[in-house]
Amino acid sequence: MEELNQALFLWMNAPAHPAAGTVLCATVLADYLIWLVPLLLVICWLRGSPSTRRFATEAATAGLLALGLNQLIGLVWQHPRPFMIGVGHTLIQHVADSSFPSDHLTLLWAVAFSLALHPHLRRIGVALALTGLPVAWARIYLGVHFSLDMLGAAIVAALTAALCRQPQRLMSWLFQWVEQCYRFVGQPLIRRGWIPK
Repeated sequence: MEELNQALFLWMNAPAHPAAGTVLCATVLADYLIWLVPLLLVICWLRGSPSTRRFATEAATAGLLALGLNQLIGLVWQHPRPFMIGVGHTLIQHVADSSFPSDHLTLLWAVAFSLALHPHLRRIGVALALTGLPVAWARIYLGVHFSLDMLGAAIVAALTAALCRQPQRLMSWLFQWVEQCYRFVGQPLIRRGWIPK
């Protein structure tokens, strides 16, 4: 399996002398596209119906749970990143921690899969999930992840999205708590009409 992992990585990783435009594009995808996740959740909260807000809370919970699960996986099984074992070319700086699963993709896909479970947010969820594909390519191309790190991210994301869909009472309580916090913290802005109630 490790041989296949490295073979796939070398096939997708940048060559010794990559085009500057490709590196720039990959860097933007790898480092900045993840900001779509909090932006999308904030938009869902500020412009959505109560049910959309609830589903956004569920998606955020799935994302945080997924990242927590990734940390546990990294503690139990430390898998080196390509540059830690001298494989391929690395074009961006990254801390030398466990590569499996990819945190970027796990967060993005956990939120995307969670949103996609709700019919009126399915298009948004699917679109967000599809943006994960170029992010996955970019992080492999730039040399900070193996291909199977992305498969691991998809599995963790799907698992946590499904887990957060089940406990409806817990999600209802969490949503009410988040909504109360929002109204308490945002009260001055709500009063001025700058953000919705």
